[in-house]
Amino acid sequence: MAGHREGARALKRTVEAAIQSGVRQLTVYSFSTENWSRPAAEVHGLMDLMGEMLERELPELHEQGVRITFVGSRDEVDPHLLKRFDEAEAITAANQVLDLFVAFNYGGRQEIVDAVRRAVRSGLTADQIDEDVVSANVYAPHMSEPDLIIRTSGELRLSNFLLWESAYSELFFSPLLWPDFGPVEFARAVEDYAGRERRFGARRTEGLA
Repeated sequence: MAGHREGARALKRTVEAAIQSGVRQLTVYSFSTENWSRPAAEVHGLMDLMGEMLERELPELHEQGVRITFVGSRDEVDPHLLKRFDEAEAITAANQVLDLFVAFNYGGRQEIVDAVRRAVRSGLTADQIDEDVVSANVYAPHMSEPDLIIRTSGELRLSNFLLWESAYSELFFSPLLWPDFGPVEFARAVEDYAGRERRFGARRTEGLA
């Protein structure tokens, strides 16, 4: 739990760095659907830590103009914690400096499955389901497709994170463990991204715009 608490401090540093850099949307992977397989005591501690963070940090986040949205399945999450999620979203709903999406009980594959299920339940047929329909039924349709995804800890994989939204995202892999992440490494990632040429899957052809 000491490592998780340091991770919470890293989150605060990263939110502040995003605001100072002019970033408009930031999504953080807080608790994945796979994390339920961790020891029960650790899972319970993580739930308590999330509640403590909201109680402690929400006033400052609100003052900074941060709008909070929780993305993920609401199944299995304690009702008392869900109530805090709802309260945080309601309190910060009108803020416009930074959209902070907190992926909690989140899995990229599950999000796609849930989006298709919602589309089917709305009465659409299989032939009517296309990319626009899926995008309209993900957990947070107002989330923009991320320009940059930063993966820490030296791992070279997405780990089931934003699989639908990240189709054309640029990737930055940092060797730092998440608890050690901060403004310096955030700035390095943004600077690296700024020097890239984005093609969104298209090849540049001589003589064509």
